[in-house]
Amino acid sequence: MTFSFRTATPRELAGALENARDYTLALFSAFAAAGYDEPVRVPPLPTVNPPLWELGHIAWFAEWYILREASSSAPDAAHGHSLLTKGDDWFDSNTIPHAARWSLGLPPAGQIKTYCHEVLDRVLDKLGRASGDDAALYPYRLALAHEDMHGEAFFYTLQTLGVELPPGLDARPPRPWAEGEIRFPGGTLTMGSADGPGFVFDNERLAHPVHVPSFVMDSTLVTNQQYAEFVADGGYEKPQFWSRAGREWLMRQEHSAPRDWVRDGRRWHCVRFGRTTSLAQHEAVRHVCLYEAQAYCMWAERRLPTEAEWEYAAMAGHPAWHWGDLWEWTCSPFEPYPGFEPDAYREYSAPWFDTHQAVRGASFATRNRLRSPRFRNFYLPDRNDILVGFRTCAL
Repeated sequence: MTFSFRTATPRELAGALENARDYTLALFSAFAAAGYDEPVRVPPLPTVNPPLWELGHIAWFAEWYILREASSSAPDAAHGHSLLTKGDDWFDSNTIPHAARWSLGLPPAGQIKTYCHEVLDRVLDKLGRASGDDAALYPYRLALAHEDMHGEAFFYTLQTLGVELPPGLDARPPRPWAEGEIRFPGGTLTMGSADGPGFVFDNERLAHPVHVPSFVMDSTLVTNQQYAEFVADGGYEKPQFWSRAGREWLMRQEHSAPRDWVRDGRRWHCVRFGRTTSLAQHEAVRHVCLYEAQAYCMWAERRLPTEAEWEYAAMAGHPAWHWGDLWEWTCSPFEPYPGFEPDAYREYSAPWFDTHQAVRGASFATRNRLRSPRFRNFYLPDRNDILVGFRTCAL
């Protein structure tokens, strides 16, 4: 049964938390099979975490907010001690720098898995005695969303490391929708999510009116075929299509096409989870950074949508407009809404305002219960490892 984690009942939450943990462990098993179950074996890339550290962090996060009833992510905000003697020293992302996660002396995978099972068992037991009001269920909904988001992070880490997906999962391609444009009349959009009932992310508050002028937007994402025309026209060699930041990014790369494209004679192939396959022309182009999306738009004499335009289109319910195959770059920097205040998970949004770019929608690896047209994702503009694409608007 499909439901949103934001309004999930205790019974739904219990099933979803078990499902999320099974999914997390299945993805971790793929890393283990490829020899990445020890941090020392994982290349120290800025876009990934050692899978063993990430597995322990997921369980620790649930322990912190649910079992230890932390009021915030401040180091002294939780009651008692972790089930692991050095749990706080190992898995608190607020105090453990990214680069340090390769050299923490973590226990072996078997011990971390035991910790995961113990935390989940205690979480489910406590949930069985919880009241059904939003305040009581908030930490459970937060922990579920957190694990689902890390599940997707595992998904694109598998792609980055060239690891095959575990049995039962596949890199199902985004659906080929009919291409076209839609004219939206514009108007006043109530942007963001209102408080209660249910769960609201802090960066979605406060809901506020925004005037959106009329605009014309693609009904689908830019396809591989469309992007290949940009590449064939020398798009990566012509500086007039690139912003200053884009040119600087390009000079640091060796790319003349998206990161997972491989040329075979006249034909393009792509690498998907360690396997090389034909590039499907009508699938949405993926693994492109913001600068690549902007350069394509300059070449095509188009533009990226604003966050408000994207949310307006998603809420309009036009039958020809589709989202959810890939995350989508917008032209809007990730900024707080008026009246923003951080929630208990203080580092979820606030540290990333103004340096990250707003990304909307969902990808095929996003769990259904996490999807919402109000959800605001955000990444650095040079990220091209994530499951992201883009659509364009008329100038």
